[in-house]
Amino acid sequence: MAEKRDISRKRKRVKVRFGIDEPRKMAFSDDISIEGIFIKTASPEKPGLLLNLEITLPDETLVLCRGRIHWAKRVPANMLRLVSKGGMGIKILSYTQGEQAYEDFVESLNR
Repeated sequence: MAEKRDISRKRKRVKVRFGIDEPRKMAFSDDISIEGIFIKTASPEKPGLLLNLEITLPDETLVLCRGRIHWAKRVPANMLRLVSKGGMGIKILSYTQGEQAYEDFVESLNR
């Protein structure tokens, strides 16, 4: 299947907390881009929902943003490491904190 997105994602593992009302669930990213992030989790929410995200960059900078779930694939927890793309793809819509730090971090992965 051909790649549908215009922005390339880079594989990078960073800590992510997420939730509908507030970021309560903890997971890790699998890949990231300026426009979105893939969160690897055995308990993804449903596509279309808005999530509050708390992304911790490697230098401990906290990025707070809001995103919409574009797609999700539920995988049993014991299979998560074996199956590619178990989790959810998020399109970042807005930032409350750390937008420039996030963009700088993603750009640094492209160098």
